[in-house]
Amino acid sequence: MAEAAHLREIPIAEADASNPPRHSAVVRITHWITAVSVFVLLLSGIAILLAHPRLYWGETGAREGPSLIDLPLPFVLDVPIRGPGRYLHFTFAWVCVLTGLFYGLFGLFSRHFRKHLLPTRNSLSWRLISRHLRLTRPTEEEALSYNVVQRLSYLGVVFVLFPLIIWTGLAMSPAVTSVFPWLATVLGGQQSARTIHFFTTIAIVLFVLVHVAMVFRAGFASRTWPMITGRLSARPRSKPSHNEEEGS
Repeated sequence: MAEAAHLREIPIAEADASNPPRHSAVVRITHWITAVSVFVLLLSGIAILLAHPRLYWGETGAREGPSLIDLPLPFVLDVPIRGPGRYLHFTFAWVCVLTGLFYGLFGLFSRHFRKHLLPTRNSLSWRLISRHLRLTRPTEEEALSYNVVQRLSYLGVVFVLFPLIIWTGLAMSPAVTSVFPWLATVLGGQQSARTIHFFTTIAIVLFVLVHVAMVFRAGFASRTWPMITGRLSARPRSKPSHNEEEGS
């Protein structure tokens, strides 16, 4: 009986070894919630922007006054899209903020950032960085961890772009700035916060486009599946049969 129990454990151990874990449940869940939130925020943000596609610097800005940048977009005033756009934008902004806060706390306490995102000294070489910037298809061994470009990009998004877009979003809210006016004044005013918010959004969109391009370049199915199930492949590699072992 002891021998039988011992033998039954072997295939399980081999299956786990052939299909190692890639992403934790927290990383996967927060990733997809953030992905959906960012998509809705982008669409609703465009709806808000079309109501006044001009950017200003300072505290105030008006359609008849001078602007910093006139975006090549039409003024959509006849279609009531700004109201629903603002409602969706604010709702999913808080979804994104709370999800990001939970992910940030998890990353700090579980040492996820230190173990998986912080680059090593040896990886900070121009040779490796330039190789990954060319979107070179990774090997199976490289697929087990993030490369240096991915690590730097993710750290930049998590600790620079997302805090900045949250800050500027709060600075545009009259209700928030009435209690914390420094959120806007430090940036130069509410219109300055709106301009910074716009360009931060552009940076995040560029990151997402490059991220998706790298996923397709490395193999869409092989990179998407681990973010769904947490493991590298859809199913563990089957153990060769007894006949196959004899014929090899």
